[in-house]
Amino acid sequence: MRADRLVSLVLLLRQRGRMTAPALAGELEVSTRTVLRDIEALSAAGVPVYAERGRHGGFALLPGFRTELTGLNRDEALALLTAGSGRGEQVFGLGSALASAMRKVVDALPEDHRSTASDAARRFLVEPETDLLSRRTVTEEVSGTAMGEIRRAVLAGHKLRIHYAAADQPPRWRTVDPIGLVTVRDRGYLLAVRAGADRTYRLSRVLAAEELPDPAERPGRVDLDEAWRERCARFLSTDHLPVLVRVRPERREDLLATAVAVRAAEAEAEAEAEGWLRLEATFQDLRHAEWALWQLGTDAEALAPEPLRASLRDRAAAVAARYGRPV
Repeated sequence: MRADRLVSLVLLLRQRGRMTAPALAGELEVSTRTVLRDIEALSAAGVPVYAERGRHGGFALLPGFRTELTGLNRDEALALLTAGSGRGEQVFGLGSALASAMRKVVDALPEDHRSTASDAARRFLVEPETDLLSRRTVTEEVSGTAMGEIRRAVLAGHKLRIHYAAADQPPRWRTVDPIGLVTVRDRGYLLAVRAGADRTYRLSRVLAAEELPDPAERPGRVDLDEAWRERCARFLSTDHLPVLVRVRPERREDLLATAVAVRAAEAEAEAEAEGWLRLEATFQDLRHAEWALWQLGTDAEALAPEPLRASLRDRAAAVAARYGRPV
């Protein structure tokens, strides 16, 4: 909305001082021409914004001008700034809205707290793009246009048409009743109902979406956390292989990266004494489990089921035989 953009423009000038039209356009994700029109509108409304000509020129506010925004103390603002440093906004397409909100948070602080809160927030890093092993975590890409339609349908309680590409199937349109949005480890999901049955759609597989005017058939209130737990349980109980595995603590993240799901189990006495973790992992099938555990070498051991142990034992024996004979 233009009103929100005008507020963001004023906050940018307050917090950063003089800025050029192209710099403002980049921050607000609009054209330079739109910025110039907004500057004219602010001037007409009595906001003391002025232009400085020359090589280092730009737009600025008269010294001392302050918008009337109140309410947050330093710790409250720090909590919001830190929470806003995660990447969930990328999954749901709220990056520009978050940037605008953070500018308002900073401006709401008293003058003596404004810079210290911003500096303190830079001392906290939430969900960095790489881990300690320099492995890059990949956020799935979601169409911004489609994401906007999905968000509006979820919040308005309207039916939604999505052009969805399910795994190993050609894309097709389907009409759903949206329940809510969930993000897990940088993957976004749409929880919905279709033809009376619960459905879960990965947002990165939604190629296009259209909010419909018809009201969605869904409960007025929903416990999204409970709904997600129930769907996870149903997903893991269908066509998946549960595996009991013991693994060295330093390789736990590697197991998490390859398994469909991992849950902690009560540690047996021997494993606990040696410092190993005893976990319940879920894999797509026997082949997937064998491949994943083979990557961990002697840092992991499948305790059950027996067919998986036999498969890994045969594979290890074949490798030993291959390298046991002279070249």
